[in-house]
Amino acid sequence: MSNVKSIVVMKGDQTGQELLEEALRVLDPNVIGLNLEFLEFDLSLENRRKTNNQVVLEAAQAMKRTGFGLKAATITPEEKGDVGSPNAILRREIDGKVIVRTGRRIPGVRPVAGTYAPISIIRMAVGDAYGAKEWREGEGMDEVAYRTEKIDRKTCRAVAEFAFRHAKKTNAKVFGGPKYTVSPVYEGMLKEEMDAASKRYPEVRYEPQLIDATYALLLNSSGEPMVIPALNRDGDCLSDLVLQLFGSIAGAESILMSFDEDFNPKVVMAEAPHGTAPSLYGKNIANPMAMILAGASLLTYFNDPKASAASRAIYEATIETVREGVRTADLGGNATTTEFTNEVINKVQTKLEVWNTLQGF
Repeated sequence: MSNVKSIVVMKGDQTGQELLEEALRVLDPNVIGLNLEFLEFDLSLENRRKTNNQVVLEAAQAMKRTGFGLKAATITPEEKGDVGSPNAILRREIDGKVIVRTGRRIPGVRPVAGTYAPISIIRMAVGDAYGAKEWREGEGMDEVAYRTEKIDRKTCRAVAEFAFRHAKKTNAKVFGGPKYTVSPVYEGMLKEEMDAASKRYPEVRYEPQLIDATYALLLNSSGEPMVIPALNRDGDCLSDLVLQLFGSIAGAESILMSFDEDFNPKVVMAEAPHGTAPSLYGKNIANPMAMILAGASLLTYFNDPKASAASRAIYEATIETVREGVRTADLGGNATTTEFTNEVINKVQTKLEVWNTLQGF
């Protein structure tokens, strides 16, 4: 086995924790043949309250040391003065710049508008409408609400650079963009960085569109893989739309990244895009696909051939399991959570065994 790699595992709440455990079964060294070490931190709501979010800060520091994190879905309490969102803290602490969410076709699940080629949203992880200063002035019908938003050049460059690198890697085109005609100074900053990145990567197809046109054209662009760079707020909305275009968010994972000075990934944290699904908790019927794929996505950033092979085996095995009819209830099947994961594990082990046997052929 290769040198040990450490993954920071962040436990969550309700079904989120159950599905994390399924993903860890697939990442077991006995299944994928990698020497992995799991450093566990309990990010359940109870423990975040108990430690006053200290456990979240410790998990972030551990990710900065190891470079990799796998997080379960967690509850964010709505009450003011409570512990708030652990994701917001993690983003800040690891200096996360980009969130990547990829929608992909799931066999047997009917997509909307014929969408079947993968679509990745490369979204700003900080700034814009989130954390903006807000206030109101005046009274009655004369009351006015204000908001002061900001974005920065470094984050815009990270979004644009990663978008073009990702498009090059996946043979996709870079598509869409901000409403730079209405907001040339603010939103135009991201467009400037997209144009500059296009010059650095002339081999990548580039089709900039205004954000409103992007939404409309997504319903007609079914056959070509796309990468869409976006502002924080736009990317949040786009992610929800794009994942649902594929008929289910089960086939997607969410990745948060920070970068070094050359815009290479420094810390990579993967999670499922769904929530804690309290109505499914304890019933062994929730779909573990997205969490399993989140684990697989982490392995692609190890820069190790064995890890890449294991990642591909997990992706293929997960999609094949659905295609062959082993599905949880949300996809029209009757398999339990455990049964689905068991089938994925069997397929992963078979694939890796066959590939090892055929090495050199």
